[in-house]
Amino acid sequence: MRFLQRVRCWEYRQHPSIVRVNHPTRPDKARRLGYKAKQGYVVYRVRVRRGGRKRPVPKGIVYGKPTNQGVTQLKFQRSKRSVAEERAGRKLGGLRVDSTYKYFEVILVDTAHNAIRNDPRINWICNPVHKHRELRGLTSAGKKYRGLRGKGHLHHKARPSRRANWKRNNTLSLRRYR
Repeated sequence: MRFLQRVRCWEYRQHPSIVRVNHPTRPDKARRLGYKAKQGYVVYRVRVRRGGRKRPVPKGIVYGKPTNQGVTQLKFQRSKRSVAEERAGRKLGGLRVDSTYKYFEVILVDTAHNAIRNDPRINWICNPVHKHRELRGLTSAGKKYRGLRGKGHLHHKARPSRRANWKRNNTLSLRRYR
């Protein structure tokens, strides 16, 4: 198995960063995440660079206060998996992202295909509200990095989003009749 992984890793490095695969490398995992071997489902393999994310500033110059001068040792708040989904979704604008598994193989769905539109288990993704779910943090990986996996009092500051919760708690509301 280790030899097979080594050979596969070498093979994947020779391909472009986003490439279509005929069959999922792990059919069991892909099926658990919604993949079906039928028309309308496609799988793309996405390569994401390892390591942290540099701040995208020209020549490493950050204009502002010294506390914000950092460029290299910053910790990106999103997972590599969600980045892979985003890149696949941007490149393949006509398809919808269903889910992902490693080595980031993104399952995409063609919403214009009749096999998808007539299947009651997946045709929810054909609705316009599901356009570019991956860009809005609505996939499984997206909900995970937004902190929406947990429930209860430990996670009440994560909903509806961290920013909306902060805004609600920090907005002074002076009602006219009080």
